Amino acid sequence: MLYSFLISLIDQFSALNVFRYLTFRTGLSVMSSMIIVFLIGGPFIKFIESRKITGPIRNDGPTDHIIKKIGTPTMGGLLILIGILFGTLLWADLNNYYVWILLMVATTFGLLGFADDYLKIKHNNSRGISSGLKFFFQIILSLIVIFLLMKFGDSNHLKNLYFPFFKNLVLHLGLFFIPFALFIIVGSSNAVNLTDGLDGLATVPVMLVALSFTLICYVVGNTVFSEYLQISYIADVGEASIFCGSIVGSCLGFLWFNAPPAKIFMGDTGSLSLGGSLGVVSIISKHEIVLAIVGGLFVLETVSVVVQVVSFKLTGKRVFMMAPLHHHFEKKGWAESTVVIRFWIISIILALIGLATLKLR
Repeated sequence: MLYSFLISLIDQFSALNVFRYLTFRTGLSVMSSMIIVFLIGGPFIKFIESRKITGPIRNDGPTDHIIKKIGTPTMGGLLILIGILFGTLLWADLNNYYVWILLMVATTFGLLGFADDYLKIKHNNSRGISSGLKFFFQIILSLIVIFLLMKFGDSNHLKNLYFPFFKNLVLHLGLFFIPFALFIIVGSSNAVNLTDGLDGLATVPVMLVALSFTLICYVVGNTVFSEYLQISYIADVGEASIFCGSIVGSCLGFLWFNAPPAKIFMGDTGSLSLGGSLGVVSIISKHEIVLAIVGGLFVLETVSVVVQVVSFKLTGKRVFMMAPLHHHFEKKGWAESTVVIRFWIISIILALIGLATLKLR
């Protein structure tokens, strides 16, 4: 909104031409989102505490974990959503259809997570919406997004799968694009949700993935850089950098309150929204495989749950002391802060590897 207004004044004030630069507006989206979360975070937490909106803790987790976290407010994902909407609506070109699709994903998945958090609080248990029903709604929302992408997106690239480290290795998915995209969106949404189990654990990796895709979307949507890096140029995708930047800023502001010991939990409101949004960003920028690399921590956490469930059903034995993986290390005696920081380090390394794929082809 503010971007459109400022652009309309360029003829009168030539200095405003700086707002045409995507890099400048991306920086503004980061700062705007971070500042708004900083400003409303404290009052929001006090309001949540006054209403006793606290998230039930898994009763099968580490004892120390349960004792320390009882009574901590939840639904902090609302702060992140507000930051994302604020930063994106202020500085993005609202004539860009990718921007509206991403905002729709963030909002609808956030509402699904909000409903899940609400039921957990209402019934004072950690079940919320049944996994089957939640999965059903995720599929429906994802199919709507896929339909919109197929209708408005760049059809020349949308159904292609590009492989990192290779210049010309491209697989045309055809109709298989629909189940593939469905897997990416639903999978990434649930992966972030599974990772969000310790204070700050999911926040920093999400920030790193969003930061990586801020750069990826920028170069994919820039004719000069995409040609130099020998990656496919996709028109209008660059504007998604604004959205990714707003995720970075929102998560940075939220981390102030979510850092150990957390004053508020992200909840499903935030994790489902962030995961689904990052999945869609990877699809429109055609870097789905890079998402699996940069977001490798989320993949690892999800795989640990799958392995645990399959092993127990087939053999009656558990591979890990507890799943997801972060709880396994807690059970082994690692301090929560140790698990979180070491997982952050892994995320940083994976982000660097993912970004290296832009050049190494």
